Amino acid sequence: MMMPSGETMRRVFSTGLVLWIIFFFAAAFAAGEEKKLSPCEISYPSDVLIPWTCHRLKKNESLESLFGDRWQSVARFNRIDRRHALPGTRLKIPLRLEDVEDFAPVPAELAYEASDKDPKFILIDLTEQFLGAYENGVLIFSSPIASGKSDFITPPGEFRIDAYSGRHESSLYTIEDEDIPYPMHYGLRFLVNEEGIEYWIHGRDMPGYPASHGCVGLYDEDMQKEYYDFPDYPLMDTARKLFEWAISPNHDVDGKLHSLKRGPRVLIFGEPPGGADGPPNMAPGP
Repeated sequence: MMMPSGETMRRVFSTGLVLWIIFFFAAAFAAGEEKKLSPCEISYPSDVLIPWTCHRLKKNESLESLFGDRWQSVARFNRIDRRHALPGTRLKIPLRLEDVEDFAPVPAELAYEASDKDPKFILIDLTEQFLGAYENGVLIFSSPIASGKSDFITPPGEFRIDAYSGRHESSLYTIEDEDIPYPMHYGLRFLVNEEGIEYWIHGRDMPGYPASHGCVGLYDEDMQKEYYDFPDYPLMDTARKLFEWAISPNHDVDGKLHSLKRGPRVLIFGEPPGGADGPPNMAPGP
């Protein structure tokens, strides 16, 4: 039996190495594509109520340049922040901008029995990826969210805010490409499960799709300015607004963890767009 020559073995090895390199970079490219999933690929029940078309942002186009003082309404409609609305991103554009003025696909009023001891209520709709804050059953403000998905799904159920920290940070995850704990500013804890895993509502990146490891994220452009140096003028801050409302009359003076007695009740229901597995090619984030 003739054994392959050394030259033949070298060629086989080289071919295998080339194929492995191609596979590695193809996988890396696919992972990059996952992170660039666009809002146009996500379906929400409220989409049928507002006529829209899909537009790919061109070079030098931004939410502000396209929509002027209504850019925040379009951002809310897409559940996205300015740092992720980059050229090449495909956004849902309402045919009539007035249709998304004060966009909030949550009920204006809730049919639940509020009492003097429990006047605040937080409703989180995972299917719509939206949150509503209520006082005595009346919506006072709302915000898009970025929840968990797939193996990191945000747990549905009824909870209560039991702790808060204005400068909370992750003990497990870091900022992309940095050895810096991921900031979870304006954190409101609503669950510690049997394994000791904590779930929070907090400020984070808003990429336009469910992207967390189970927490519920809200707009926090101040955090993005601090860690990513963008945007130049932070404006969207629903994480701060919810935080200050939820802990009132308390105040966060040191950013440390504090317990909260009789914090707002939290109801989480539905499942992320596309079901528990989420839309295809969706990568989890912090």
